[in-house]
Amino acid sequence: MMKLKHYLKPYVGYIALMLLLLFCQAAVDLNLPNMMSNIVNIGIQRSGITETAPDVISRDSLSFMTRFMSKADSEQIAQLYAPVDFSAMTENERSRFAHTWPNAQSLAAFQLLDTQSPDSQAQADAIFGRACYALMHFVQTLSASTDRSVPAGDTESVSFDSAQFAKLAAMLDTLPPEMISDAIDVAADIPSAMTEQTASVFTKGFYLELGTDISARQTRYIFSVGGKMLLLTLALVCCALGTGFCGSRLGTGVARDLRRDVFTRVTSFTSNEYDRFGTASLITRTSNDVMQIRGLLSMGLRVMFYAPIIGIGGIFMAMNKSAGMAWVIALAAAVIFGVILVLFSVAIPRFKIMQKLVDKLNLVSRENLSGMLVIRAFATQKFEENRFAKANKELADNNLFVYRAMAVMMPTMMFIMNLISLLIVWVGGHQIAEASMQVGDMMAFIQYTMQIIMSFLMISMIFVMIPRAAVSANRIAEVLQTESPIQDPKAPEHLAQPVQGVIRFNDVSFRYDGASENVLEHVSFTARPGQTTAFIGSTGSGKSTLVNLIPRFYDVTEGSITLDGVDIRNLPQQELRDAIGYVPQKGVLFSGDIASNLRMGCVDAQESVLNSACDTAQATEFISTLPQGLHTPISQGGTNVSGGQRQRLSIARALVKDAPVYIFDDTFSALDFKTDASLRAALKQRTGSATMLIVAQRVSTIMHAEQIIVLDEGRVVGIGTHQQLLEHCSTYREIAQSQLSKEELA
Repeated sequence: MMKLKHYLKPYVGYIALMLLLLFCQAAVDLNLPNMMSNIVNIGIQRSGITETAPDVISRDSLSFMTRFMSKADSEQIAQLYAPVDFSAMTENERSRFAHTWPNAQSLAAFQLLDTQSPDSQAQADAIFGRACYALMHFVQTLSASTDRSVPAGDTESVSFDSAQFAKLAAMLDTLPPEMISDAIDVAADIPSAMTEQTASVFTKGFYLELGTDISARQTRYIFSVGGKMLLLTLALVCCALGTGFCGSRLGTGVARDLRRDVFTRVTSFTSNEYDRFGTASLITRTSNDVMQIRGLLSMGLRVMFYAPIIGIGGIFMAMNKSAGMAWVIALAAAVIFGVILVLFSVAIPRFKIMQKLVDKLNLVSRENLSGMLVIRAFATQKFEENRFAKANKELADNNLFVYRAMAVMMPTMMFIMNLISLLIVWVGGHQIAEASMQVGDMMAFIQYTMQIIMSFLMISMIFVMIPRAAVSANRIAEVLQTESPIQDPKAPEHLAQPVQGVIRFNDVSFRYDGASENVLEHVSFTARPGQTTAFIGSTGSGKSTLVNLIPRFYDVTEGSITLDGVDIRNLPQQELRDAIGYVPQKGVLFSGDIASNLRMGCVDAQESVLNSACDTAQATEFISTLPQGLHTPISQGGTNVSGGQRQRLSIARALVKDAPVYIFDDTFSALDFKTDASLRAALKQRTGSATMLIVAQRVSTIMHAEQIIVLDEGRVVGIGTHQQLLEHCSTYREIAQSQLSKEELA
């Protein structure tokens, strides 16, 4: 993957934005369980009362509570609370205060000073929390001594109203002072979470004593927190959409760039590189392999970043709720990690060979489709069906094995998650009974644990995607890092204009990469403008290889080839090939119409030029019979026209270019003798000043050429005219005698 990292540079902005949105999304995800916990703990259990110390309390209740405070705490409370001064209020303030606290004036209420100050509220909360817990402990001790059982932490089972306080106050003077001081000492050592939970019940009682509408307060709190949760959920949706957009732009952009560069690199390959990779594999690398990279970047990258954030954040949030249950998370992580490790040790090796199996299936499919006529002609359909079925089954079996292994993971993970939830409920239930944990905190702990487990699941999904994407990345990198041996020179030379078209072979030898022997050896000749230079010889003698050296489809192994005196290796490939009109052995047409195929020779050629080229190529006759003429659609590969028609259109395409050099590589083999003769006569008239090189198998095609070069096993065994070669070249004479009658030879 690191080999392709430079493709990410143009999309750094999207990656940064995606990271920011993922952090925001994780923050929202981690806060929602906490807010749900507050709805349960505060909104339901504490009736929406968020403060531990009451904002307003009656004089008698405050006096009573100070008896369960230490001396320092009672002095601090005296500074924090002051009598409500109704005379200092405006009429509206008095009205609002009376609406909230109807009994405040009659009960001579006290008010917490500076309630907006966090320090004041925190001090009062801590003091009242300890005082309320001391009172609860005192009541439990008193109940035990009088055989009245009050469960530990069950504050709801005791009534805390003014009548109860009056009864307890009357009893305090008759009891040993040590009972109260002992309760105060016990409360001082209790964690604040427990003292606050106990104090909330007392605060509710203080508010009820003052006539406050607790139900309305509870409703307001639940709707307030619920509204915030709704807004956060909307923000979560926006963040998810934003990360999806960034991931899509990143993955799609990189995939586009990779396809572009792979295609560009492949178009520069010689036949050696095509043979090395194989056409089917190159297609798979350009399509399927690029899609694997796209999937990893568009979805996998989000998961790769998000999983650690939510996992680590979930651990911190869960520990904040109950540090004593950390062992549950550790147990869940260990079990899940073990399951993932076992599954991946089985599945990952299969992922690595998946792309090779796709290559194989693509190869078999492509060969069957392109060779369908041959398969039918030899009646080997059953053999090819079995061959395809074997490749298909290998890929299917591999995929089934991998996906079955992955399918086992999800139900296994869900089973583990449910077991962990039950374990948390069981352990949390005991802690709730001991008043060391609240119900909402347990519910939040379950959600945080599920988030942690889900982060492991997301990481496991990444481990599924990365190996396959890594294989694909390496396969793409192999193509991109393969340099074609044919490159433009660093200091190019240029042809004089206009180009004359003099082609000279200077002691040229050539061998294919990896071959032990030369295909061509010590070939020397000159092809001049206005002349036809023809090549003939037995099959495999090197005729096509020789002419393919001129446009630099291959580079010579020894010697040199010059065009107008300039070594073609010192010319830019574009400039060299602009000077050549090339017609290959196999007439290749592209999807589009006839005109678009002809304009490959000159993109802005007028229709009159196209018609003239078709006239010369003897293609006008069949084009005129088509309903749409030059605009007749051509199917992929030109399969909707005959072989001879494809060949003539290929010749017309080269003629549209109007080049100084023409190469016809066995172009006339698909033409009948009459069309062949007419076409050669028209070519001679149209390209009279151009250099023409013709590879042919038929002597009749080249017998009027100014120069005929006879090849035998890669060596030139004769150069001359038809008559000269008949007299002096035995190889040519044998070929001619096998094709021509005695009268034609004479």
